[in-house]
Amino acid sequence: MNQSARNGWLLSLPALILLVVGAAGPLLIVAVYSFLEPGDFSGVEWSFTTEAWFRVFFERDIFDDTVSAADAHLTILWRSVKLSLLTTLVTFVIGFPTAWFIATQPPNRRAMWLFLITIPFWTNLLIRTFAILEVIRNQGLLNSFLQWLGLIDAPIQILYTDGAVLIGMAYVYLPLMVLPLFAAIDRFDFRLIEAAYDLYASRLLVLRRIIVPIVRPGIVAGSILVFVPSLGAYVTPRILGGGKNMMIGNFIDLQFGQGRNWPLGAALSMLLLFIVMAALLAYVRVTSSEDRQNV
Repeated sequence: MNQSARNGWLLSLPALILLVVGAAGPLLIVAVYSFLEPGDFSGVEWSFTTEAWFRVFFERDIFDDTVSAADAHLTILWRSVKLSLLTTLVTFVIGFPTAWFIATQPPNRRAMWLFLITIPFWTNLLIRTFAILEVIRNQGLLNSFLQWLGLIDAPIQILYTDGAVLIGMAYVYLPLMVLPLFAAIDRFDFRLIEAAYDLYASRLLVLRRIIVPIVRPGIVAGSILVFVPSLGAYVTPRILGGGKNMMIGNFIDLQFGQGRNWPLGAALSMLLLFIVMAALLAYVRVTSSEDRQNV
C-alpha cells in the first residue's frame, strides 16, 4: 500500500470508527440478544438459545408442549406488510399525478409547488399524526362535514382501525413519494409523447410503454422510501390504531417494555431488518438492470 493510500485510510479512520460504533455496534448487540434467554424481570441471561427465533413464528402449548403457529405474531407481521404495501400504493396513486402536475408547470412556479409539498416536514411527526386524528375522529372535521351535508346520520368510526392507520401513514409519507417521482419526471423528454401521438398511440399505451418505463427509477425509489419507514412505523399506528391495531414496531416496543422479553424483541427487530434489506436489494437489482439497459 503506497503512502497516499495509507494516508487516505488514516484520514477516513475516525469516520469508519464512528460508523462501526454508532451503526454496526448496536445492530450487533441486538443480533446477539436474539440468541440469548430472557431475564427474570427484564434484560437477558447469557445462555445461548434459538428459542426467541422459534417463538417469532411458533408457540408451545403450556400444558402438553405441542407446537403451533404463532397466530398473533404472524397476524401483526402480515398487518405491517399489508399496510406498508397499501400505503405505498396509495401514495403512488396520489403522488404520481401530483408530481406530473408539478413537473409540467412553468419553471418559475415549480419551486412554489415543491415548497408546499415539503411543508409537512417542517413539523414533528407526532404533530402531523395528531392533525390527522382531529380530521378523522368521530367529532372531527370529516364526520362533521359529512353530517352537515346530510350524507350520514351518525359519525363513521374511522379512528382505531387499519383504515385510520393507512390514512395517517399515507399523509405522513406522501412527500417521500412525490419528490423522487418529480425528479424522474422533470428529466423526461416530452417530445417522446408527441411522437407517440403522431404514431396514433392511445393515452393508455403512451403511459404504459413510454412514461412508466422511463420514470421507473423514480417509482422504485419513491416506493422504497415509503415502504421502509411504513413497515417500522411506531407513532402513527400507536395513536391512530389505539394500541389495538399494532404493527411490528409497536410489538417490538411491547416486548422490550411490558413484555420484558428482550430476546424476542431483538429477534423481531432483526426480522424487520431482514425485510428492509430484501426491499433495498430489490431496489438495487432494479436500478442495476436499468443501468445495464441504458449502456
